[in-house]
Amino acid sequence: MTATNIAHALGLHMHQPPGNLRLLIEVSPWEAEQIIRCYERVVRYAEHFRDVAVLHVGFSGVLLEQLLDPEVVARYRAIVDIPAMLDRYRRAANIELVGTGYSHPIFPLIARADWAEQLARGRALIERAFGRAPRGFWPPELAFTMEMIPALVKAGYDYVVVDGGHVRPADGMSDVLRPYLACHDGACIRVVPRDRALSGAQQSGLEPDGFEREVCLRAARSPRPREPRLLTTWCDGENGAWLRQTHEQAGFFGHFFAPQMARWRAGESMIRPVSLGRYLDAFHPRVHARVQTGCWNIDADAGAELSRWTGSRSQRAAVAELARLSERYWCLLRQQREDDDDGHLVRARQLILEAETSCYLYWGESWLPYLHQRLEAAASALAECAGEDGSVPPPICCAAGLTAADAEA
Repeated sequence: MTATNIAHALGLHMHQPPGNLRLLIEVSPWEAEQIIRCYERVVRYAEHFRDVAVLHVGFSGVLLEQLLDPEVVARYRAIVDIPAMLDRYRRAANIELVGTGYSHPIFPLIARADWAEQLARGRALIERAFGRAPRGFWPPELAFTMEMIPALVKAGYDYVVVDGGHVRPADGMSDVLRPYLACHDGACIRVVPRDRALSGAQQSGLEPDGFEREVCLRAARSPRPREPRLLTTWCDGENGAWLRQTHEQAGFFGHFFAPQMARWRAGESMIRPVSLGRYLDAFHPRVHARVQTGCWNIDADAGAELSRWTGSRSQRAAVAELARLSERYWCLLRQQREDDDDGHLVRARQLILEAETSCYLYWGESWLPYLHQRLEAAASALAECAGEDGSVPPPICCAAGLTAADAEA
C-alpha cells in the first residue's frame, strides 16, 4: 500500500429548517451559538491547512437564505460576522462546494414535478452566496432513486454521493472504495459511495491512529487493493456534541482533523485528502452500477421503504396531502393565472417547497405541526388564486392528475 493509493474525500453537510436560526437565537441562544460557530470553524480550519486539506461542504438553500437574511446577520453579529464568513468560503479554493435540494426534501417522496425547482433553487443560492456553482450533489438524508439521475444531470451536476450499501455494481463486486457510473433514461452520472460506518465515526468520534489503521486495513482487504482506493466519509456538520464542541481540542477539528492534516503535511500519513471533482476527472469511472432506492438509515435489504419519514399514518397522510397540493399548484400554473395580482400562487409555491423539508417528517409527531401550518396556508392561497369560496370543487384538470412532463411543458 502506498501513500498515493488511498484517497480520502471528506464531506460535511449543513442544514437548518426554514426560520430555525431566528427561532434558536431567541429560545436557545447557546445552541444557536454552537451551530453558527460550526459554519465558521470549517472555513477557518480550511484556511489554516490550505496547503494540504480538502473539504466538501454543502448548504441547503433554506439555510443559505437564513445566512443571507439581514436580520439573522444582525442577531448573530456578536458571535460570527456572517457576510465575512461567507466571503471566506468564496475564497477558499480547498473547499469544494456541493449542492443539495433547496428545502432539503426527500426527493423520492415529493412530487417529481417539484424536483427541477428544488434543484435549481438550491444551486442558485450556492452561486449567489459563494460565486461558484457546485459540481457534486448530496441528496438530503442520502435519499436517492435512479429516477433522479436525468434531473440531476439537467440541473448541471456531474457526480452524486450515495449510501455505499445501496450500490449494486454491474460486475457483481461490491466495493465502496471506488466510484461508478449510473445511467437512467439516457442520462449518466458519476456515483460516489459513502462509507456508512466510518461516516458514523466521523459524526461521533475519531482519532488519527485508529482511523489510519482502519482505512489501511479496509483498503488492503478490498476487492482491488492494488488499484487507487477512494474512501468517502460524510456527515452532518453542525449536529452532535463532537461537531458542536466549542472546546475545539475535544471536538472533530481539534482532536481529529488538525492532527490528521498535520500528519499528511509531514509525510507521515498513508491517506491523502482529495477533491472529488478533480479525482473523478483523473480516474474516470467505467464500471456501471445501479443504486437501490434508499437513504442513510435504511439497510440495503429493506427495500425502498423510507420508514423514518413515512412510518406513521399521520406522516403518510401529510405526504399525500403535500403531493395533492403540489399537483393543484401545477394545474393552476398551467392555466396561466394572470389575475394572480395578489401573489397567491407565488406564496403557495413557497409554502409547498418549504413543506417538503425533510425535518418536518423526520421528527414525527412533534414536528408535523410545522408541516401542517404550511399545508393549510398553501391550500388557502391556492383557493384564493382560483377564486374559490371553499364550496366550489377544484378545476377538472387538478382532479385528473399532473405528470412531471406536464409540469415541465
